[in-house]
Amino acid sequence: MGKPIVAIVGRPNVGKSTLFNKLAGKRISIVEDTPGVTRDRVYAEAEWLKYNFTIIDTGGIEPEENDIISLQMRRQAQMAVEVADVIIFIVDGREGLTDSDKEVSQMLRKSKKSVVLVVNKIDSVKQEVSAYEFYNLGIGDPIAISASQGLGLGDMLDKVVENFKNHSDEQAEEEYVKIAFIGKPNVGKSSLVNKLLGEERVIVSEIPGTTRDAIDSYLNTEEGKFLLIDTAGIRRKSKVRKEVERYSVIRTYAAVERADVCVLILDATQGISEQDEKIIGYAHELNKSIMVIVNKWDLIDKDTKTVNMYKNTLNKSLSFMIYAPYLFISAKTGQRVHKVLELVKICYENYCKKIKTGVLNDIISRAIMMKEPPVVGNKRLKIYYVTQIDIKPPTFVFFVNDPNCIHFSYERYIENQLRENFDFTGTGIKFEFRERKD
Repeated sequence: MGKPIVAIVGRPNVGKSTLFNKLAGKRISIVEDTPGVTRDRVYAEAEWLKYNFTIIDTGGIEPEENDIISLQMRRQAQMAVEVADVIIFIVDGREGLTDSDKEVSQMLRKSKKSVVLVVNKIDSVKQEVSAYEFYNLGIGDPIAISASQGLGLGDMLDKVVENFKNHSDEQAEEEYVKIAFIGKPNVGKSSLVNKLLGEERVIVSEIPGTTRDAIDSYLNTEEGKFLLIDTAGIRRKSKVRKEVERYSVIRTYAAVERADVCVLILDATQGISEQDEKIIGYAHELNKSIMVIVNKWDLIDKDTKTVNMYKNTLNKSLSFMIYAPYLFISAKTGQRVHKVLELVKICYENYCKKIKTGVLNDIISRAIMMKEPPVVGNKRLKIYYVTQIDIKPPTFVFFVNDPNCIHFSYERYIENQLRENFDFTGTGIKFEFRERKD
């Protein structure tokens, strides 16, 4: 059995994301006074006493609203309820019992899942009396809390873990390859994630920017075990006006930092933009494993030269990361989508590649013989020894006479020699130069 899953559900703006962040111990979900800012499910790990579990934050359920986003938010919350072992149903103690609360409670009763009723925004003992009216929902004793102040959370969590069944106390988390899908809004990131998952895990809409949070989805396949991170699209800074959008940009960069493989998704009809270069450049600086997917390839008029022409255009913009492979797909039609995880696996294996020290020094010695290091100032670089000290990314330490003698062009030459002799397709590699006396 995996870790227990706890879903936090309720109407918009009752404090679900605030509670989620408090339980997760860090700011993961967007918190904003605007109702509906959390549109998709967001996952995080949490713990209480001896229990480790997964919490899911959901978009608010508003039964009376029928616009496309509200309908999909309701659907996402229902999906979270389906996969959850325990549900935290959160209501607003200041606003009191509403008809929407009653409708949500009916939906939860039909799920036949364990429900912990939580009355939020109770900031003092005197206010606890306002929680009593929620007994009318008929789904158990209401627990008064203040998510913002952290009051009453212990009682709530005690009740939550009472409902865990058939879960081991200590669950060793399995190793997943973490993949961050990044790019501008509306290029098809969510559509691709949904295609890979085989279900509508992430909201897909023609409205740009419908994914505001970085969303985790676990996937087990014959290719391996993967954690898919769907991120909000990056707009130009001038267009990032609302605070919510700023949070989304920050979270996209955070997703890049935690990912093993960063997948830049481009719209074939639009090509690459300055924003794309900036975000993938950040992944390159971190020496992440990187691949580029050109989506919506079905919309392009093609001949036998089209792919190579497109690659050449991309190579000019992405000349700093020529190691990244390209894949041309259509998430809508499914064209070559089956190759995505195959290529991810190749990139990840190279990201984890370890080269034996003897073989490594033979290659570097041969490279030095073919091209001697240039003189910098009045001193020539001497490389005594090289060894690989780490993976993710492959990291090499060169022991030299003087690190100041490293010329960028010779460092690039050494990198090219390593890439020619060992397959480092799809991954950055990192060099460190340390002084060693003769």
